[in-house]
Amino acid sequence: MPTYLYQEILPNGDDGECFEVIQRMSDAPLKTHPQTGNPVRKVFVAPNLPTKYTEAATKSKLTNENVEKHGFTRYEKDKVSGKYHKTAGKDKRAPDVVNANKLREMQQKGIL
Repeated sequence: MPTYLYQEILPNGDDGECFEVIQRMSDAPLKTHPQTGNPVRKVFVAPNLPTKYTEAATKSKLTNENVEKHGFTRYEKDKVSGKYHKTAGKDKRAPDVVNANKLREMQQKGIL
């Protein structure tokens, strides 16, 4: 079932809170807020449609520059030593090299 967005209209005519309601497409739109009883209006938003997966699109989104730009840190495992080396990220709390156990501890603490 689709999720619809409604906005409350306050008694003074101002816009109130927005809220979502899951309804059948055949259901009539809401006329009042379910909790306050104030009138509401349906807000139309663009649907969230998934895009077609392509390997090139994924690679472009996962570049080191894009990872850093969005505030993430990337580690890659060295197959010889078994340690993880930082390949992207500017967070000073994130060390340049960690072993697998240390990395797991950092993730559990919410550092990464």
